[in-house]
Amino acid sequence: MAVRPSTASSARGRRMIRNALLVALALPIAGCSMFEDKKEELAPDEPADKLYNEGLSGLNTGDYDAAKKKFAEVDRQHPYTDWGRKSVLMTTYVAYRDGKYQEAITNGNRYVQLHPTSPDAAYAQYLVGMSYYNQVPDVSRDQERTTRAIAAFDELVRRWPQSEYAEPAKRRASVARDQLAGKEMQVGRFYLARKDYTGAINRFRVVVSQYQQTRHIEEALHRLVEAYLSLGIVGEAQTAAAILGHNYPDGDWYKQSYALLNGSGLQPQQNNDSWISRAFGGGNKTAAANPPA
Repeated sequence: MAVRPSTASSARGRRMIRNALLVALALPIAGCSMFEDKKEELAPDEPADKLYNEGLSGLNTGDYDAAKKKFAEVDRQHPYTDWGRKSVLMTTYVAYRDGKYQEAITNGNRYVQLHPTSPDAAYAQYLVGMSYYNQVPDVSRDQERTTRAIAAFDELVRRWPQSEYAEPAKRRASVARDQLAGKEMQVGRFYLARKDYTGAINRFRVVVSQYQQTRHIEEALHRLVEAYLSLGIVGEAQTAAAILGHNYPDGDWYKQSYALLNGSGLQPQQNNDSWISRAFGGGNKTAAANPPA
């Protein structure tokens, strides 16, 4: 007499068969996926020139993300070739054009570190400087990026003085220094208006000592006349006015300084031991003491 399997046993058997079938069906799929992954891993590199030209195409159409991806692939697949070197520079340029300045700075610094003797190293350094320069804020805000821009441009001029980018770097650095001087002047005026003469002098002193080639130097000297005279430090006030008159005799700031001293019965008179004289090289021994024209 045949023994009929219990209902529970039959259910377990059906589940086992079903699971076995599912496993059997899944194996070819898993195997296929595994081979596809392996095939992808073993795929040969794409030609560097093809990837590079595709990156240029993306750049020309304004598709910066696509361009960066293609140049990044050149760098990844062909890192020790001329194409790889060029791709790092192009990634820097595309990031700069796209306004992704931190990316441009990172890639530009990497290019200079990897290829310091390349003919394009100066250009990479220039892009780093410009990436900082384009982020320079107004004088009311922190000037860290301004300082970094100056450092990048100065580095370019120091390392690649004959480069075509040396002169533009000098001009940009000069503008950036003018910005830093403007910041010092703004704070100095703030202190001066509040009769914090010592705080004001410290700010104007920075301009006179570090930023003589900026457009703020005349006003800085005049403000020193104001601040020192307010403190009763007559000799320094006279020295600031004398140097101002010697270097900028026809300027409005000298006219104001002269009038201020004259109103107190004083004349511009240089003290060669003053820090102001030393800041100007100590060579103005016959600084003008005459009234402005």
